[in-house]
Amino acid sequence: MRVRDIMADKRLKIVFMGTPSIAVPLLSAVLDAGHYVVGVYTRPDGRAGRGRRLAVPEVKSFALERGLSVFQPASLRRDKDARRHLTGIAPDVIIVAAYGLLLPSEVLETPPLHCLNVHPSLLPRHRGPSPVATAILDGDVDTGVTVMRLDEGMDTGPIVAQRKTAISPEETGEGLTSRLFEMGSKLLVETLLPWARGEIRAQPQVDAQATVTRRLFREDGEIDWDRPAEYTARQVRAYHPWPSSFTGWQERLLKILEAAAVGPDREAAVSPGHAVLLEEGRMGVGTGDGILEIRRVQLEGRRPVSTAEFLAGHPDIVGSVLGPR
Repeated sequence: MRVRDIMADKRLKIVFMGTPSIAVPLLSAVLDAGHYVVGVYTRPDGRAGRGRRLAVPEVKSFALERGLSVFQPASLRRDKDARRHLTGIAPDVIIVAAYGLLLPSEVLETPPLHCLNVHPSLLPRHRGPSPVATAILDGDVDTGVTVMRLDEGMDTGPIVAQRKTAISPEETGEGLTSRLFEMGSKLLVETLLPWARGEIRAQPQVDAQATVTRRLFREDGEIDWDRPAEYTARQVRAYHPWPSSFTGWQERLLKILEAAAVGPDREAAVSPGHAVLLEEGRMGVGTGDGILEIRRVQLEGRRPVSTAEFLAGHPDIVGSVLGPR
C-alpha cells in the first residue's frame, strides 16, 4: 500500500504479534480503528496449571472470535517457512505487544512501515522483560508507555511516541500493566496513520540514560525481612500476582497479598521477621527499618483472607518469627 492509498482510505494492512491477555486491547483497538489485520501471530499452545491442560493464548482466542487468521510458529528465527509466509502476506506494518519471540532481521525488514512495539515504560528507562514490576519496586513516581520501532536490540529502537502517567501508591504490577496496555492501545491507534504518512520522525534513544530490567523468577518473591518496610511494601505490590511475595511460617508457605509500611516513628521497633499485634487488632512484621503492616494473606493450601480473619484462626502467629521454610 502506497502512502497516497493510506491517505485515501485510512486503512493499514497489519500483522499483529502478541500472546497474553494484556495484548488483546491493542489488537481490539486496531480492529476498531478500521485497519485490516491480515494475520495474528502468537505463541504455540502450551501446557499449564496443575493438570497440565492445554492452554490457548488469549490473543489466539480473541483473534479466532473475530475471524482472523492465526499463525503459531515456535520460532521465527529457525522457521524459514514461517518467515516466507509472513513475507508473502506483505503487511504495511507489524505491531508487536508481549509476543515472547525474537524477530530476526528478515522479519524486521519486511514491512515498509517497519515493526512497531508497544512497551510499558518510558524508554530508555526500564528496557527488558519486567518494566512494570521494576518501576513499582524502584519507587518510581511515574511511568508510561512507549511506541518504538523495533531493531535487533532489546528495546533499543528509536521512539515513535510516548505517554506518561503517575503510579498510584496502591497500584499493583497486575493493575498497572493492564492500565499501561490500555493506554498503549489508544496511543498506538493515534500514532499509526501519522506514522504512515511520514508526519512522525522516530527519535533515537539516549543510551546513557538507559536502565535494563531482568527476568523475574519464583525465588525473587521470597521476602527478606532485613530490607526496609517501604521496600517490602513495594515488593508486595510489584510482584502481584507473580512471582508473588511470600515467607515461611510453621514450615508452610505464607503469601503476603496486601501490606503497607508503618514508619518507625509510629510504632516501636521490632526485630526483622517478628510478627506483632498492632493497634486496633492489626498485625505487623518487623523489618530492617520500620514495620510492615500485613493486611491480606494466603496460607499454603488455603484461600486468601484478610489478616483479621487469619488471626482469628491462627492467633499463635503473633510472637512467632517468619522466614524461609
